[in-house]
Amino acid sequence: MSFASLGLSAPILDAVAEQGYEAPSPIQAQAIPAVIGGRDVMAAAQTGTGKTAGFTLPILERLTGGERARANQVRALVLTPTRELAAQVEDSVSTYGKHLPLRSAVVFGGVKINPQMLKLRKGVDVLVATPGRLLDLHGQNAVKFKQLEVLVLDEADRMLDMGFIHDIRRILALLPERRQNLMFSATFSDAIRGLAKGLVNNPVEISVTPRNAAAKTVKQWICPVDKKQKSALLTQLIQDNRWDQVLVFTRTKHGANRLTRHLEARQLKAAAIHGNKSQGARTKALAGFKSGAIRILVATDIAARGLDIDQLPQVVNFDLPTVPEDYVHRIGRTGRAGASGEAISLVSADEFKQLADIERLTKQVLQRKPIDGFEPLHALPPSRPLHTPAHTKRSKPAKAGHRDGQRSGANAGGRRSRNRR
Repeated sequence: MSFASLGLSAPILDAVAEQGYEAPSPIQAQAIPAVIGGRDVMAAAQTGTGKTAGFTLPILERLTGGERARANQVRALVLTPTRELAAQVEDSVSTYGKHLPLRSAVVFGGVKINPQMLKLRKGVDVLVATPGRLLDLHGQNAVKFKQLEVLVLDEADRMLDMGFIHDIRRILALLPERRQNLMFSATFSDAIRGLAKGLVNNPVEISVTPRNAAAKTVKQWICPVDKKQKSALLTQLIQDNRWDQVLVFTRTKHGANRLTRHLEARQLKAAAIHGNKSQGARTKALAGFKSGAIRILVATDIAARGLDIDQLPQVVNFDLPTVPEDYVHRIGRTGRAGASGEAISLVSADEFKQLADIERLTKQVLQRKPIDGFEPLHALPPSRPLHTPAHTKRSKPAKAGHRDGQRSGANAGGRRSRNRR
């Protein structure tokens, strides 16, 4: 199958070809014709499957022949949970729409609002936004929706996890009833299906991966280690294996900062990215990591779905996530688009509950590789047989402020303190 067979016009096909893509991924092959045909879509696909192009390409195709956006109007709106993801979606829109006479923009918090208002003044055909900043702009009459034709909820499950449900409902109330709705998510939980009932109309439902599955191209293994030895073990793994580019996930913002200082003290160029960092610092850290100027990027779960890095070879879970689904999203940063990757988890005895939840969710027992000199004094219990039900309840998200993706972020308070992600 080729992109040309999906109903895309020559300017878009040329842009796709210039990026080196020859054949659509499964999600693209199913979603693109449905969106071009005007259908509402619910699509479940794990990260790295090409789902962003699965909605940007057909949206550009649909908007090409219509009336251009008037002052402050938007024709297609893409809502994303994080700033990084918003920026990357808009980059895809710009890349694939480079030969089209369409305007696009991205708006999110953490940066000045006035330049965004100026960009919207002429009207934009495709606007990518985080929910809080979009509501701010609407409150100042900088963005209007009379011309809206298409709404996309990207990473819908993550938006619910981060507490954006009330903002989403406020936004939906502002939009025209007659519109096309597209919902993209890594998984379709009961909460997501509940939201979909009031959003999509007779949708085409697409699922291209088993629920909560990790990419088969990712080699997964764990290192049993005492908590106090994790920093030293990570340092040795990086040095012994000569890892030039590694993404490391920690559970907390303070842990990310502490680990970054440890690595820098050992002449390993590292940077942290989390919700307490300014948008400028986050953008600079990500750019440095992509260019190779920064060898290790230490991130909290705010980055788990928002990072798009070509051929990222290694992901390390310095701490296991509290919510097992986040493990799949974290390791989905590697092994993308068919490339091979490696996901290593440093697991201490007090994280056995999280490990058991992850193994049960992914339906696999992770291989254990003790590292000489780092054998734990506090032994990690053996994994449970996967067919044996756990006797403990499923782990719940940590209290607000402990996980980077929680609503309160660093500053407890109302919607404004969610930092307009």
